[in-house]
Amino acid sequence: MHIGLIGLGRMGGNMTTRLREHGIEVTGYDANPAVTEVASIPDLVAALPTPRIVWVMVPAGKITDDVISDLGASLEDGDLIIEGGNSRYTEDLKHAGELAPKGVDYIDAGVSGGIWGHENGYGLMVGGSKESVERAMPIFDALRPDGPRDEGFVHAGEVGAGHYAKMVHNGIEYALMQAYAEGYELLDKRDDIVKDVTGTFKAWQRGTVVRSWLLELLVRAMEQDPEFEKIDGYVDDSGEGRWTIEEAIENGVPVPTISASIFARFVSRQDESPAMKAVAALRQQFGGHAVKSAG
Repeated sequence: MHIGLIGLGRMGGNMTTRLREHGIEVTGYDANPAVTEVASIPDLVAALPTPRIVWVMVPAGKITDDVISDLGASLEDGDLIIEGGNSRYTEDLKHAGELAPKGVDYIDAGVSGGIWGHENGYGLMVGGSKESVERAMPIFDALRPDGPRDEGFVHAGEVGAGHYAKMVHNGIEYALMQAYAEGYELLDKRDDIVKDVTGTFKAWQRGTVVRSWLLELLVRAMEQDPEFEKIDGYVDDSGEGRWTIEEAIENGVPVPTISASIFARFVSRQDESPAMKAVAALRQQFGGHAVKSAG
């Protein structure tokens, strides 16, 4: 199988490498001339066998809109776009509707795994028709973690379902990170009792009910900088948490824990706290997100 991939940054570049390692031929395009393999999107389309498959892995918003529009002008009946960024699910419905008159199919793919996905595989949540998903399964199988398919991949529903599932996933992620971070601050505050905070968190990695990959990443961050002295407590948010709360309000679903974690991030942009330093460190660990240096 030979596909195109647009967006060769932290995620897209690692995904391209993993795909090639699993026997998928990839031609990549990026706006950065230092990393792109073809000069333009039309050149990318021309390099692919028909019917074509193009994976789009660029930031959500106008950049995704522009790329989908440019692809729509070049692709033909029977081609397929997989949109793997963190777009809002309502944008998927719009994009699919714009492409349908040309006969171009569309899949939205929520992708989790961050900068570690090349090594560990990516958790995938996709939305689209059964036929389109089956056609793209060799790609999803190459990207997902090793092991049973249903433990790292789900065809969540029709177009929009993949990004909706990823939105809720990220809302839960916000709350988990905040809980670990608040626990860190409390333990760190009572250094007269708990003499080894890093060791305490490390001990929780095996056998306890709070063990998780996020916990492992927090331990890794603490081992690199136990007091988070090199990092500022400013924590950004990339949109999915806000969308989760908006959906909860619209549907009358109480999400007090997720809501509190979002508002805590807003607080971090006003006052510094050890807990928010821990959240910032966690985001850097799993996603390579930028942080502010202390001072």
